[in-house]
Amino acid sequence: MAAAKTARGRIVPLAEEDTLSLGERAYRRLRESIVQGMLPAGRKISERSLAVELGISAQPVREALRRLEQDGMVVTLPRRGTVVAEVGPAQLGELGRIRAALEGVATALAAERMDAASVATLAAIVKRMQAGTEARDTDALDEANEEFHALIHRATGNLFLMRSLGSLRAYDNLGRHRAVGSTPRDLPKALAEHRSIVAALKKRDPALAEARMRQHILRSLVTNGVLPPPPRKGRAP
Repeated sequence: MAAAKTARGRIVPLAEEDTLSLGERAYRRLRESIVQGMLPAGRKISERSLAVELGISAQPVREALRRLEQDGMVVTLPRRGTVVAEVGPAQLGELGRIRAALEGVATALAAERMDAASVATLAAIVKRMQAGTEARDTDALDEANEEFHALIHRATGNLFLMRSLGSLRAYDNLGRHRAVGSTPRDLPKALAEHRSIVAALKKRDPALAEARMRQHILRSLVTNGVLPPPPRKGRAP
């Protein structure tokens, strides 16, 4: 998605040539603006002002705000109207655990349903991740990571699961945006995890694929400060 802000810090109007519906485009742009902090927690949302900034009518903005409220990213308060929701560390951690579980389920389903061509595409994405890791190109890694997970989600063929994960990934991005984030030495670990997930998918092993994806997501949440590190296991007596 194109960057949601200009040099002056304003939300970029939606381009006419985009093929998605206006409601979908407005939803994605406003969600991105919340993640990036352009629409901070507690800010009152003006449907009319947002429509002007996006260069569209009020109806698709209304549709987008309804979806954002279902996602928990905005709330309607008495005498205040619609405001950007406050998502604290505890809630981000809870949502992260839910996402880890659902990503695991999605990967288990993908292990059963993904065709050989799609598995080969995942392997090619991992090669791009390797190049991005060696170059420490975080933008390229983020793009490849999005493609990797999106391909697995589509392979499930489960629309409800895909929509749920789409909503949860916004909170994942919000957590990463607030956190210090990965250091360069963390990148090879993420690369190895993606390789291990592809290997499980090639084996058509749902249980292994689910376990590896869930472990990968939980580890990334710890790395980004969304979850605390697991307690160290004590020595055996």
